[in-house]
Amino acid sequence: MSEAQLKTVTRTQGNNVALKDGTVMPQGFTFEFEEVDPLIRAFRRMVRELEFDVCEMAFTTYLCAKAYGKRFTALPIFLVRGFHHGAIVCKTRREPKELEGATVGVNRGYTVTTGVWARGILTDEYGVDLDKVTWVLSGDEHVAEYRPPSNVVSMEPGDDLAEMLAVGELAAAIGIDDADAIPLIPDATEAGFAALRRSGHYPINHLVVVKDELLEANPDLATNVFEAFAEAKNLYVDRLRADAIEDPTPTDRMYRRVLEITGADPLPYGLAPNRATIEELIDHAMRQKILDRRPAMETLFAERTLDLTA
Repeated sequence: MSEAQLKTVTRTQGNNVALKDGTVMPQGFTFEFEEVDPLIRAFRRMVRELEFDVCEMAFTTYLCAKAYGKRFTALPIFLVRGFHHGAIVCKTRREPKELEGATVGVNRGYTVTTGVWARGILTDEYGVDLDKVTWVLSGDEHVAEYRPPSNVVSMEPGDDLAEMLAVGELAAAIGIDDADAIPLIPDATEAGFAALRRSGHYPINHLVVVKDELLEANPDLATNVFEAFAEAKNLYVDRLRADAIEDPTPTDRMYRRVLEITGADPLPYGLAPNRATIEELIDHAMRQKILDRRPAMETLFAERTLDLTA
């Protein structure tokens, strides 16, 4: 009998390239990889149509989707991490507290994970009352059922966040591509690493989800998918430790810096080594009115993966 083929979307990156090129082969099935560019389109297609068997997904999109009963479940495979101090930009230098009473743009939807982490930084590190800011969105939400709080509005058709920032209609914006803008938080890159040293702040952006019907039909699937991704990730981390990556990307350099600061695997998989970070993100999602009920940690991940680490 031929092995099952799982229709899978995950962006090629250091920690999964060994899966994409066949160096690591999963047990009992094969990944049938589909490339989706930009990746966010895959998130939406998975949330709205359950189009894939296995799919990389932004963490807050997953939290929101799970709250609305979408039929997939995460595995504690955390493919993308990073710092978001530099995601908040402005045209002229101002203090973060000055955003209170002002209007701030948000690229795409209110539940976009970068935006959630960036707003969390504003409130946790700079005391910004997020409820006193008007947030202007450039797009809609992947989870169509979600309704944002009353201080979140959509921009008018034809508007552009970068142009609105340039003419002063916005005090700042999150997640936009504007070469003329400056980070709201000075020395943003170093501020992220300082937060890591100070409090262990090390945001997770993306994880992996699997259709519930497949997990229910094959009890070993969650473990086998986890182990395949973990093996590929460990090969990548070995190369990071050896400083053996040719032509490293900014992401490679960031993970290498985290490794130097912490002395530990910069991409830990599993619930145990990531519990505090996951709780931090859930805290933000609750305070920002993305979730109205706090989910139990163990309900978010496939049961057979709760004790796995890599």
